Amino acid sequence: MPINITMPALSPTMEEGNLAKWLVKEGDTVKSGDVIAEIETDKATMEVEAVDEGVVAKLVVPAGTAGVKVNSLIAILAAEGEDVSAAAAGGGAAPAKAEAPKEAPKAEAPAAKAEAPAAAPAPQAAAAPAASGDRVFSSPLARRLAKDAGLDLKAISGTGPKGRVVKSDVEKAVAGGGAKAASAPATAAPAPALAKGPSEEAVLKLFEPGSYELVPHDGMRKTIAKRLQESKQTIPHFYVTVDCELDALLALRAQLNAAAPEKDGKPVYKLSVNDMVIKAMALALRDVPDANVSWTDTNMVKHKHVDVGVAVSIPGGLITPIIRKAETKSLSTISNEMKDFGKRAKERKLKPEEYQGGTTAVSNMGMMGVKHFAAVVNPPHSTILAVGAGEERVVVKNGEMKVANVMTVTLSTDHRSVDGALGAELIGAFKRYIENPMGMLV
Repeated sequence: MPINITMPALSPTMEEGNLAKWLVKEGDTVKSGDVIAEIETDKATMEVEAVDEGVVAKLVVPAGTAGVKVNSLIAILAAEGEDVSAAAAGGGAAPAKAEAPKEAPKAEAPAAKAEAPAAAPAPQAAAAPAASGDRVFSSPLARRLAKDAGLDLKAISGTGPKGRVVKSDVEKAVAGGGAKAASAPATAAPAPALAKGPSEEAVLKLFEPGSYELVPHDGMRKTIAKRLQESKQTIPHFYVTVDCELDALLALRAQLNAAAPEKDGKPVYKLSVNDMVIKAMALALRDVPDANVSWTDTNMVKHKHVDVGVAVSIPGGLITPIIRKAETKSLSTISNEMKDFGKRAKERKLKPEEYQGGTTAVSNMGMMGVKHFAAVVNPPHSTILAVGAGEERVVVKNGEMKVANVMTVTLSTDHRSVDGALGAELIGAFKRYIENPMGMLV
């Protein structure tokens, strides 16, 4: 029987993607785990692995096709011993049950997003593994997450196409304390109805024909718009601003960079002010753990480590690669990770696990000359730090006017999870590390 290959959901919010490149051609033999295509999502270009074994009978969707819906048919495999031409003619639309997971990416609310896959009908979950003996169909990311968590994939019920175990299934199993928890029923909170902006027709009526051009929204722009609108409609923001003196930090940075050892004629690290801001934010949240949280409708998720997302501008939008366990890492490690993330972000080569999640974020517009701004909290975070430019200002010390390098920072917080006093305590801890940077080295 022909095996249908469908467009995979490579992230929880993905609804469609661009089939950038086929890495196989019709007639090629593939086995489970072979990389067969490159898919462009709203944030990255990712490799797709084959789940089944067989011969490529037909490439249904040509390379370069944009806007391919999740779970739509993209190729057909002929199973072992099956006639290839017959398989190409006999393949068809993906099974109806593959459509159910499409509801998961639509659940954008912070409380509902992680729970949404559980709302899909459960009876389909074990269909594919049962038909294949001990073999478990699963995505590469799901296999990796299950291995890291020490879970047995055989005990996890899949909600993906043909009963495939996907990332959300493993995450539910981990959250439930074991593999069997993946099949436990859960009730997802309804996603908020997002207000719609003005229609295109209403806007164009205001302008003379021929005085404009229409530029279609790409996937990244749509995702940014949806998530930030959701954030502003569901999160009660409040803001705390302080000025931080930078002279001690700049002196320490220069000293550390001068002392960097060399490899192949180049220093092994070169610290930026932003690297030190990331570290200071991580240590501040370590010291004020009640602010290192995520809000849900039923529980406060209190995180054991500080994973700092860092806003990186790329063509068409931005992405936030995450420094995991930043409070435990050296400044040189943070610096080198950020250089790697920044390079791959601009090439759209980041993996979903490298930019999804996190417990807080830093957005630095100081290098653009911006003195002060307020950032939008990105759920599931409860905080985000907006960093302005360092500049020479006149300050008063001991009754005397002196010149100091000063940077304005603004902490945006989710008032549901971080109250005013707690936010002030957090930004106070951050200011202490910036103005006494030796504390970041011990």
